[in-house]
Amino acid sequence: MIMDTIPLFHNRHIVLGVCGGIAAYKVADLASKLTQAGAHVDVILTEAATKFVGPVTFAAVTGRAALTDTDLWRHDQHVPHVQLGEKADLLIIAPATANTIAKLAHGQADNLLTVTALAARGPIIVVPAMDGGMWSNAATQANVAMLRERGFHIVGPAMGRMA
Repeated sequence: MIMDTIPLFHNRHIVLGVCGGIAAYKVADLASKLTQAGAHVDVILTEAATKFVGPVTFAAVTGRAALTDTDLWRHDQHVPHVQLGEKADLLIIAPATANTIAKLAHGQADNLLTVTALAARGPIIVVPAMDGGMWSNAATQANVAMLRERGFHIVGPAMGRMA
């Protein structure tokens, strides 16, 4: 399957935003597969994501340092979120929590992932992963509808056990 995707991802720059949810551990496999397909994958972990999986895991599978909110304030890079947003061919946010979906829908930019999303020039794919009640909540559904109207691509969520 990976060989079939090589032309699609080869030499593409993908920013992979990981939010805090139990499904975060599954995203390490996605990062690995994208890297194997020839993509240059930069991973941004929200603070909550680091409670489930650490930056070292993503650095090991991508060969690139994973970024956290502390990197937003680094002095050795000029505006890292703008650089990431401008050079990304694709931004994937997976798992996307209800909290991050709400932030994106309302333009709240309070962490490295959300400011990068605001700076992104390319397509954004959001992969929701949350409890069924949270997913079906009217607020979440309104936020997802708002993102779709703005051109975000929503994939899923899948039903089943995340852990």
